[in-house]
Amino acid sequence: MYLVTAQQMRELDRETIERLGIPAIALMENAGRAIAEEIIALCRRRGRGSAAPASAGSYEAGGYSVVGEYSIADGHAKASGSGGVDAAWKGFMVSDDVALTLDSAAAEHWLILVGKGNNGGDGLAAARYLSEAGVAVTLVYAVPPESLTGEAALQRDAAAAMGLSAVVYGRDRLDFAECSGILDALLGTGAAGAPRGAYAELIAAANSSGKAIVSADIPSGLNADTGETHEPCIHASVTVCLAFLKRGLLQYPGAAAAGHVVVRSIGIPASLAREAGVTTYLLTPEVLRTRLDVDLSRCRSPEGHKGTYGHVLVAAGTMPMSGAGLLSARAALRSGCGLVTWALPQKLLPFVIGAAPELMLAAVGSSPDGSWEAGTAAELLKLSVERDVMAVGPGLGRFTGDNDWLRRLWEETACPLVIDADALNILAEQDYSSWNNRRQPVILTPHPGEMARLAGLSTAEVQHDRIGLALAYAQEHGVILVLKGAHTVIATPEGQAYVNTTGHPGMGTGGAGDVLTGVISGLLAQGLKAVQAAAFGVYLHGLAGERAAYRRHNPASLIAGDIIEEL
Repeated sequence: MYLVTAQQMRELDRETIERLGIPAIALMENAGRAIAEEIIALCRRRGRGSAAPASAGSYEAGGYSVVGEYSIADGHAKASGSGGVDAAWKGFMVSDDVALTLDSAAAEHWLILVGKGNNGGDGLAAARYLSEAGVAVTLVYAVPPESLTGEAALQRDAAAAMGLSAVVYGRDRLDFAECSGILDALLGTGAAGAPRGAYAELIAAANSSGKAIVSADIPSGLNADTGETHEPCIHASVTVCLAFLKRGLLQYPGAAAAGHVVVRSIGIPASLAREAGVTTYLLTPEVLRTRLDVDLSRCRSPEGHKGTYGHVLVAAGTMPMSGAGLLSARAALRSGCGLVTWALPQKLLPFVIGAAPELMLAAVGSSPDGSWEAGTAAELLKLSVERDVMAVGPGLGRFTGDNDWLRRLWEETACPLVIDADALNILAEQDYSSWNNRRQPVILTPHPGEMARLAGLSTAEVQHDRIGLALAYAQEHGVILVLKGAHTVIATPEGQAYVNTTGHPGMGTGGAGDVLTGVISGLLAQGLKAVQAAAFGVYLHGLAGERAAYRRHNPASLIAGDIIEEL
């Protein structure tokens, strides 16, 4: 599934209208029908007494194509079936048509909040379809209706010809207590800055009403590119995203404001996004299979042996942080690689013997307190000759000469590098663009704080637009960047980005990132290309976290080792 910016969406709209000859009013009609169908489906579920999507995310009825149960707002996914990879695509749905009928006993009355642009036109079209389905609607114009232009004006006239009830905010009486739900069609992807005037007042009143809110395309007040939420911003139960998923719906706090996101086609072909050079994708099993050519089965050859599946070298751990190295090494094994050697300071060795008997241990020189020494770079380089991948950083600590130590590993290793944790902090102090170019890829796996140090920004600036920053950094520095966090972003030097949706809030625990380093390294050792290993590793890591969380009495009790056992 493509992820687009507001500008890309405008270009795709224009191409559809001008090159394909599909009238703008036809696209608006399709949008209105799609929005109405989702509202009707919500009314049906509510009529049966089921939970609203913002709490449960369940879309089992009404002709939907069910893709799992998930609410993007709270991050909860329900364990189901065999727990295979395909069971894990949650959070977003591409919906089939829903019959435009509703039992009149449902006694639904929806307020349609209408802005002056095309978003308002979509809402007006939806109001007509809702009315035909038996839903009572009242149009609430944020501005005088005569100020609408273009296709929105045509929709205004059609709604008036049908005799739909209408009020103008600030002029006519309006009571939110009298409605059963609200359609937010105030501001779309073309809006900039914080809502003002009647728009701001209507958004605040809708949020305070306690009613279910469905947003057309994006919640009003949300930045479609970055996920920034202005004050005020609609907090939707459901967002019916039109044509293509907008980047801002994947980035917090926008993801929380959007509630459950349903993506609906309105007649713009996906081929146009490909032709337009859209290169940001939602990371789904289908994307992994078709775009990244990943074998999701992780099948084993009947003729395979431990040498078939690669050998990872993990350089990690110190006396106070030995667990980080152990977690990474064990995760690499659980990912399916054949062999793992854990290189660690000599003084640490006696304390970890037998902790994971499947691992090979390689003690290297250390200082008296068990920390690493600069001279160990030569030892690691010698070890790396017979290994397929080197992972460096978890629990590494800082030590005298560590800058030159990391530079030697960067410039002299002949295998791919996965760099995490303290190795990232070392890298952040370097102008590594001047280092010799590597023939083998480098994967960086920072959390937002580490990314802030790498990019010379604050953590808040990193979180402001995670997708945009990850893309820019990966292209500038020629690395594959895995920016961890809610909806981890994988960005490539070629300008592609993949945004993950697997995972669980319970994974916010020490060592979870060390596990991810091991998983990515293990997949690399098995012969996956760097971007394949990074994307599939992130996906599997999140999926394992979901499984682990739902085996606990309370997901807050999840620890990093639980994730390894679910790989």
